[in-house]
Parts: sequence; structure tokens; C-alpha cells
Amino acid sequence: MPRFSLLATAFLMLAAPALAAPGDSPAAPTAPSAPAARPARTDGGVMRYDANKDGAVTLEEWRTGQEARFKRLDANGDGKISKDELFARTPAVGNSVLPTDRQANQQSSYFLLLDTDKDGFVSLTEFLAGTERNFTRCDLDRNGRIDTAECRQALQRKRAER
Repeated sequence: MPRFSLLATAFLMLAAPALAAPGDSPAAPTAPSAPAARPARTDGGVMRYDANKDGAVTLEEWRTGQEARFKRLDANGDGKISKDELFARTPAVGNSVLPTDRQANQQSSYFLLLDTDKDGFVSLTEFLAGTERNFTRCDLDRNGRIDTAECRQALQRKRAER
């Protein structure tokens, strides 16, 4: 059971940034009613990797996007990501809050999950293997294409299984 919790936490940590996008803002409060369906995002989240803008992300588009993400995370350009590089955050103006103990533990667990050869760094191969596992988890209908709604549904399923 602890191993499942670790895997679920790792999945959520990796998938959450892919679903979040800059400029997200909370919706204005509305009167209580039936929950409204959220429209599929086309400008951020997983859809930022939709290179041909056909409304879905293929595994090839995902890989290309994740390779670019790896390069952005590899701040010193040495071809591998340290734990500090993976979790570096630029604090918002006036906000230099350090991660909580719980967040630090989750980050350590996630880094250990990605660092399969246990050398203290995540190579491009290790990084892509982890992100491809997430693509597979999001591809609920196994058609080789994902979108925001499908990933959101996969995340909700994972939460319900806990």
C-alpha cells in the first residue's frame, strides 16, 4: 500500500504541472447549481504540446514537448537534472516561501522514482520514461492521443482509488 501511495503521489506531482498553465485564475463564484462541464483547454496544460493544433496530443508531440521541458529544467546544460534543478521554483514577487516538510518529502520520493539508476541525477532517458508513463496513464481509451479532459478524468480516477 505505501508503494501505491508513493506512485500515486509521484504521478500527481508530474501530471499537475502539465495540467496547470500560467494565467490560470480561479473562477468567479456562482450560485450553487449542477456542476458545469469544464471546456477543454487549448492554450495550456497538456494541450501546450499539441503542435499541429488538432485538439489532441499524440505520444510523439508529448515526447517533443517533454524533451524541451527537460532542456529548460537542465539549468546548467550538463545533460542531466539534479534534484535542485527539477524542483527549482522562481518565487512570486514578495513570496519566497520554502516547501513544507511534506512537499520536500514528496519531492524526494518523486526524484528517487525518476532516478532509476540511483546516480543522483535524472538523465533524459529516465525523464522521458517517467513522462511516458504519465502519458499512458492519461490515455484512458488507449488511442495514442490525450487531451485535457482525458487527463483530468485519469487524475480523478487515481484520487478515487486511494
